[in-house]
Amino acid sequence: MSQAAQKHSPAPRKAWYRVLYIQVLIAVALGIVIGYLFPDFGKSLKPLGDGFIKLIKLIIAPIIFCTVVHGIASMTDLKKLGRIGVKTVVYFEIVSTIALVIGLVVVNFLRPGDGFNIDPKTLDPAIGRSYVQNAHGLSTVEFLLNIIPTTFFGAFATGDLLQVLFVAGLTAAAIAFMGPHGQPLLRGIEYGLKVFFGVMHIIVRAAPIGALGAMAFTVGSYGLGALNRLLALMVSFYVTAGLFVLVVLGAIAWYNGFSIIRYLGYIKEELLLTIGTSSSETALPGMIEKMRRLGCADATVGLVIPTGYSFNLDGTNIYMTMAAVFLAQATNTPLDLSHQITLLLVAMISSKGASGVTGAGFVTLAATLAVVPSVPIESLALLVGIDRFMSECRAVTNLIGNGVATVVVSRWEKEITKETLRANLGHPPAVAETPPAQVAKAATVEDD
Repeated sequence: MSQAAQKHSPAPRKAWYRVLYIQVLIAVALGIVIGYLFPDFGKSLKPLGDGFIKLIKLIIAPIIFCTVVHGIASMTDLKKLGRIGVKTVVYFEIVSTIALVIGLVVVNFLRPGDGFNIDPKTLDPAIGRSYVQNAHGLSTVEFLLNIIPTTFFGAFATGDLLQVLFVAGLTAAAIAFMGPHGQPLLRGIEYGLKVFFGVMHIIVRAAPIGALGAMAFTVGSYGLGALNRLLALMVSFYVTAGLFVLVVLGAIAWYNGFSIIRYLGYIKEELLLTIGTSSSETALPGMIEKMRRLGCADATVGLVIPTGYSFNLDGTNIYMTMAAVFLAQATNTPLDLSHQITLLLVAMISSKGASGVTGAGFVTLAATLAVVPSVPIESLALLVGIDRFMSECRAVTNLIGNGVATVVVSRWEKEITKETLRANLGHPPAVAETPPAQVAKAATVEDD
């Protein structure tokens, strides 16, 4: 066979059982079966999920740091960098607000909490107080101050995404101001990024084991029967989140030249990983790599993805408004229009800074109810049993929203054409074909 024929011949297909997302899907199904049939054994598998999440968190900070530093320091047009930042914030605020409003409208229309007739005095007040105590750190001033780490390496020690982003921005600016003398450092960052992605490829092979342990623990701890009357809220939330993805994000994707369905197929491994571990942080390194392979510039990926984990939590926003009003309905607490508008405004602030880890949305809900005392904080006890199931939907919706935001900002910046985007969604290039230096050149592509 000639070299030309070899070059264009299709790569051999993997056996189905070696495909990662199929392995994760099988592991999730096994976890559900184990947790349901052998609940005690399912609970004992919790360390498998926890260990995998810790492994992923191990590399999140260095990958974000290298991606942001390389992307920003390679960009000579600082006006473009500022423009990307402004567009990102504007997009986040608009779409996040739409998510909050949709959640509020749907829960008022379906009214899943009607008929519960729960007396808050019969619930354990300690549960609500414990979550409120954890939520105290979410105040606006403390949140802003917390972006600045205590030490340079403190950001890496804590793993706070915004702190890492802050340190990376300063480092990138310093390297850029060094001019030609900063190029050796930039090449070192590029090689470091390849190393950390190599580590990520090794770790992610353990995803099926982590997904099995996390799902077995969830079902073993709470059981499928624990859903009970709360099933109405779960169904309402899942349907609302699904419609938000297909209709709202789908319309945004269509307007920017790509199909939301093909995009979901492109990130299927990350979606299944998020479902299995109930945390969108486990899929963060993979999302960064896939957005770069899609053709988005390093600077755009490095800014939009990590920032979105604090400022663009569409699933969490839908959940907060629906859950808060649901608790009011379940406890027969009257909420007029003014109360609900206040709830919406408070949720817009308290949702900022909720990370992608499991349970963060529940803590954020507690922070919102603490500020809006018309809904009894004790009623949070109603949601404890199903929060893990709700967390999966929150995390998946957040993940999808942040990926769409990255592609949209890249399209606005003319980093990638509609044709290239569609081609890469259908036939993504191999990892080796898109090193950071090549991806950075994508910023020069002009749209037709």
